[in-house]
Parts: sequence; structure tokens; C-alpha cells
Amino acid sequence: MRKSKAFTLIELLVVISIIALLMSILMPAMTRVKKQARSVACLSKLKQWGIWFYMYSEDYSGRFMQGYRITNQRAVQVLGQYHKCDPEILTCPNATKPWVDEYGNASGLEGSFLGSTSAWGYYNLSGLPTRIKGSYGVNGYINDPPTGAEGNGRPASHFWRTANVGGAAYIPIWMDAIRYNGFPLQTDVPPPFDGERWNDNAQMGRYCVSRHDGFIGCLFLDYSARKVGLKELWTLKWHKEYDQAGPWTKAGGASSADWPDWIKPFKDY
Repeated sequence: MRKSKAFTLIELLVVISIIALLMSILMPAMTRVKKQARSVACLSKLKQWGIWFYMYSEDYSGRFMQGYRITNQRAVQVLGQYHKCDPEILTCPNATKPWVDEYGNASGLEGSFLGSTSAWGYYNLSGLPTRIKGSYGVNGYINDPPTGAEGNGRPASHFWRTANVGGAAYIPIWMDAIRYNGFPLQTDVPPPFDGERWNDNAQMGRYCVSRHDGFIGCLFLDYSARKVGLKELWTLKWHKEYDQAGPWTKAGGASSADWPDWIKPFKDY
């Protein structure tokens, strides 16, 4: 009798079990690699934005844009000549689906726990040829507003206006956000959940979103880019008179227990 060369059922089950075991080992690693790749891509985009902010300021005697209270002077508008409304450069790889689609239909993401992984828009901003979406926002204090046009009623003494200042490596300029601008204060209360709709009374929440597992991508005024911890946001030098040892920092007496549950596990600063 000829010996059969086919696999037995037991042998097939063993092979399938081995494959399943290998997949269970490899899948988490592949997921981590994908997340790391998206974080690297986000920082790469932010560095490109740094070049554009630099080019813009060089064209205007070292000064930045005047801000949203002046027609067509939001950062995302004046830099339109560079980004060309390209959604690829306007969005973080972890936040590409907008709250509102091209046709004005709400996606249901705004204000939900998924808001941190969604983009703002689509918006029709004057001066741009088409409606845009994005998932980055500017630190409104870098602007150079004329007297009486300071954003959110902030005092003129708060605004940086130029990159030619000391401590630029700690001054955020452009970063992951659920709004295209914001004016944080050291007293801003953390958002109660990840992705809360932007809060005019606590604008740090516009940037406090877990885009990269407890971090966001951030471009600084020296045009360097790195990941910033969510609690670390309260320690950055947002405006000229900002207290970096405010009530939500370790230096100001804050502890892990003071934070909302979703932020508690992240590193304290």
C-alpha cells in the first residue's frame, strides 16, 4: 500500500494553532509600529509648518500674522500660500476625519470622546480657494495684533509677535488641536474627557487631546518639533506673562489625584 502524503487533521490543527500564536504575538508589535510611524509622520509635518512660519515672518520683517480679529489673518489663512489647502499636510495622521464633511453634514464626532482623533472643519475661511479641514492649531499668543485687536480680550503684553525672543524652545507655536487657534491660561481646568468640544473658558483643552497615547505633536518657536505630554502642556510658556508653575503643575502643588480620570495615568510635570 502507498503511504499517503497528505496532512492529517491533527497536523493541520497544530499548524493553525502555531500561526494563531504567532499572529497574537506579532499584532501588538505591528500596532505599536504603526502608531510610532504616525507619530513620526506628525512631527515631520510640524517641521514643515515650521519652515512656513519662518518664511512668513521673514517676509514681514520678522513679525507673525495679526490674528483672527483682522480679516484673513488667521495662521491657517495666511499660510495658505504654502499649504495649498492640502488635507494631507493640514491633518495629523491620527486625526483625519472631520466633524463636518465637504457637504456640511455632521459626523457626530464633535464633542464626543472621539473628538481627539478627528479633524476640525470643513470650514470656509475667507482668503482660501476651498473649504478646508485640519487637526492642528496655533498658539494665539504668537500673533502680532494691532492695538485693540488682541484675541479673546487678552492684554497686549501677552503676545510674542516675533520668534526673536528668549526661551523659544519652550514656547509652543503650532500643534495637535481640535481648533485652529487658542489662548490658554495657566488656570485652565483640564477637559473632563478626551475630545471635549473646545471650551472658550478653558482653552488649554483645545490642545489637551490624546493624539499619541498621552502626547501631542508640537512645534516650538525655535522651529523644533517634539512630542509633549498632556500634563506638560500646563508647564509651557504660552504667553509672555504665563506662570509655568501654575496650579496644574507639580511645582504649583498639583498631584495625579487632581486630574480627570482619563489623564491621571499620564506622566506628571
